[in-house]
Amino acid sequence: MPAADFDVIVVGAGHAGCEAAWAAAALGCSVGLCTLSTTTIGTMPCNPAVGGTAKGQLVREIDALGGLMGRAIDATGIQFKVLNQSRGPAVWAPRAQADKQRYAKWMAQALATTPGITIVEGQVARLALQGGTVTGVSLVDGRAFSGRSVVVTTGTFLNGVIHVGDDRRPAGRVGEPPSVHLGEHLRALDFTVGRLKTGTPPRLSRASIDFVGAVSAGVFHVEHGDEPAVPLSFLTPEAPRNAVVCWKLHSTSGSHAAVRRHIARSPLYNGQIQGIGPRYCPSFEDKVMRFPDRDRHLIHLEPEGLDVDEIYVNGMSMSLPEDVQREIVAGLPGLETARFLRPGYAVEYDFVQPTELRHSLETRRIRGLFLAGQINGTSGYEEAAGQGLLAGANAALAVKEQAPFVVGRHEGYLGVMVDDLVTRGCLEPYRLFTSRAEHRLHLRADNADLRLTERGRVLGLVDDARWDAFEARRARLEANRRTLRSTSVTAPSGAKVTAEDALKWQEVTATRLVEAGIPLEHASAGGFDLATLQTEIKYGGYLRRQDAEMRRALHAEFQRIPDDFVYRGLPGLSAELVQRLEEVRPSSLGQASRIPGMTPAATVLLNAVLSRKIDGIDGVTSGA
Repeated sequence: MPAADFDVIVVGAGHAGCEAAWAAAALGCSVGLCTLSTTTIGTMPCNPAVGGTAKGQLVREIDALGGLMGRAIDATGIQFKVLNQSRGPAVWAPRAQADKQRYAKWMAQALATTPGITIVEGQVARLALQGGTVTGVSLVDGRAFSGRSVVVTTGTFLNGVIHVGDDRRPAGRVGEPPSVHLGEHLRALDFTVGRLKTGTPPRLSRASIDFVGAVSAGVFHVEHGDEPAVPLSFLTPEAPRNAVVCWKLHSTSGSHAAVRRHIARSPLYNGQIQGIGPRYCPSFEDKVMRFPDRDRHLIHLEPEGLDVDEIYVNGMSMSLPEDVQREIVAGLPGLETARFLRPGYAVEYDFVQPTELRHSLETRRIRGLFLAGQINGTSGYEEAAGQGLLAGANAALAVKEQAPFVVGRHEGYLGVMVDDLVTRGCLEPYRLFTSRAEHRLHLRADNADLRLTERGRVLGLVDDARWDAFEARRARLEANRRTLRSTSVTAPSGAKVTAEDALKWQEVTATRLVEAGIPLEHASAGGFDLATLQTEIKYGGYLRRQDAEMRRALHAEFQRIPDDFVYRGLPGLSAELVQRLEEVRPSSLGQASRIPGMTPAATVLLNAVLSRKIDGIDGVTSGA
């Protein structure tokens, strides 16, 4: 193979691009990271936070595999919470408010000091191809770089257009040009390309808001972080510090009336925007128009950093004209005199239908080309970062001519997300939810390292320091399990029982046992060990049942389907289902069973053909 400028080229330096570049470099590859500007590496263009429901689990999984996001947010976060603590451990989700500027600087510094990564400033215009294989990229300014693998992580930049009322301008983010050349190039390569939409709310001047008065008047409610704070990285040695509070309020009938008066000026409702937006995170216009019986909607005011004036108005994503946005915000109690720093806007952009991808995130059409992030139809920093880590690792493995790294649905939310994308595709921006995982009690935030760090070590993503910390945690857990089995305590009922039984019967908590002098060893930051112990014991029966379900499901996953399997002509498969199977090209019977429209009868038929159990059917592959 001839020499190349880089082993792996990464296009874009958002959350997906940062993790992709880091992962490829960690596996020993030389990496060219192409970005419009070094000042925008790791930028948070929307919500100033990392984590949340299912997203926090993703961040822990990225961290368990050695990725950057968890450490970055622990180092730069300004408020930390675990969401859903009133519910079961399957949905406990760490979340951290971010200092956006510090987060981006941390990420840029981490990449700049990672051996093997070279930052290339410039806009990629097209891919270099040879015989169905990618061989590099060309830039708008005429420069060209050769590479053995390419990872495209363009976010909302592919033919991006920003909308504020009837003000419509080409942009990938506010103030940054779109990627028109690459967008048209991908269309010309016959990728199945669609159009999606997302949005962002107004930013307000913190100095212009009377928070004390609004809290005293009862229209703002203060939201504090958890104490002690829980980190998102397993490597963070001490509990992070909560440095800010946030505030919540509610919209009013007056603000709703303003939306209805001006709805014809919204590009979402007058036909100006054609892209599909997310149902789970609707714009403020959609909230008002789609839920007319709701007289108020929750809004959060979140600082974007320690030393900045910006307040992010979470829950009020809008694309109405700026004068209407000002009217709506000024009509909210406590925000009558708030000064606008920037109006909200919607952004439309191209995406590639992810059924074009393999589970490795390599495209089926072009060898060596990987896609990650919003180009695959997802939304969210965390979803992008997770895909970036997997795509970067697999791009490096492709260079090394090694088997791809794939996380199964039973192993992590990373696996759930990728399988959903490549099997089902996207009709709207994809967001991860705990409800998407059939084994979510097993896929908890507290045990992400126990599920994935060993795999990351074998792959080469987990360094010695992380591995040593993981082995120490695993040893503590085993020692604590022995202590719980061998120590007697007096239960509230007065009976003498083992500490393990006391936990199992939910008569005490693990924290209370420590307070009572039971010698449990646990990490000082985050309480990962105690959370894992308590869940293992309290929900042991459910976990054993789920383990059995996973073993049964894995049987279908191990029933492989050849790439050249011929579906046409099989009796019992409809023409529509054959078309869908040919589009997705499932790699296993399990994946085939999850394709929309796949019936149990069709799954049984396909299993029988694969097992050669149907008489008279032969030649199941084109080469047979």
